[in-house]
Amino acid sequence: MKKIWTLCITLLSVVTMASAQKATSQSTLSCCAKPGGPTATEAFAMLASDKDFSGGHDAPLPYSYEGEGQMIEYKTTDGQSAKAFEIKSNTRSDKYLFVIHEWWGLNDYIKKEAATFASELPGVNVIALDLYDGQVATTPDEAGKIMQGVKTDRAQAIIKGAIMYAGPNAKIASIGWCFGGGWSLQTALMAGPKAAACVMYYGMPEKDVAKLKTLNTDVLGIFALQDKGISPQIVEQFQKDMAAAKKKLTVKNYDAVHAFANPSNPKYNQQYAADAHALALAYLRKNLKLKS
Repeated sequence: MKKIWTLCITLLSVVTMASAQKATSQSTLSCCAKPGGPTATEAFAMLASDKDFSGGHDAPLPYSYEGEGQMIEYKTTDGQSAKAFEIKSNTRSDKYLFVIHEWWGLNDYIKKEAATFASELPGVNVIALDLYDGQVATTPDEAGKIMQGVKTDRAQAIIKGAIMYAGPNAKIASIGWCFGGGWSLQTALMAGPKAAACVMYYGMPEKDVAKLKTLNTDVLGIFALQDKGISPQIVEQFQKDMAAAKKKLTVKNYDAVHAFANPSNPKYNQQYAADAHALALAYLRKNLKLKS
């Protein structure tokens, strides 16, 4: 009988200790876990650790941009400064297009895209932002590390600084790809009443319906059905969330891989890229109220 009592006491002690450890563990997790989980842009950055996602990004092909435009520097809301690539309108204008780079950074391909839009959108100032603070990646490994190193507060300060640089009467459109696709949507949210248009190419959508309700513009989302990061399921949820927020979202899906519209990508699909560009261009012209 004494042995049975001893065994029962031992088992009770083990159960008590296990319960205490579980409670401590849960307390630690609830204490240290980020309330509400990661933001949309942070969730996208986490994809850099996904081999399927990072493996879908081949190193960009070499390219050197030698066209118009210049690098500028402006103050950011965190007391620092940021640099960007700007092509000013030939006529004075309060209309702006913010171009936000892929996970490679502000490279010459993005400068070329900025120049293309500047030529197609007369009367619009085009600014390619640099959320990497001068860093440019040439391999998927580098890109993943830089993207994961981006601090949300700093990226927001860079964008807010650009909004201030545009001026109090600015009408701001934004466009971005991949990493920049998600930040294009965040730019529209931060721009508030100044937001005039938002194009996001295969970027991570905002999942907070309360935030989406504050959008001052409709959104054009361009996605890829074979995308292993921004999957069709994520896009479908985005459509539901925008509907719940009572905001207009136009989605165009292409039977292609992630980054299909990037000419530096060996898997670049010229036909789909041209179609998507025409769609984005028409949308931007309409929302910025440009003459045909």
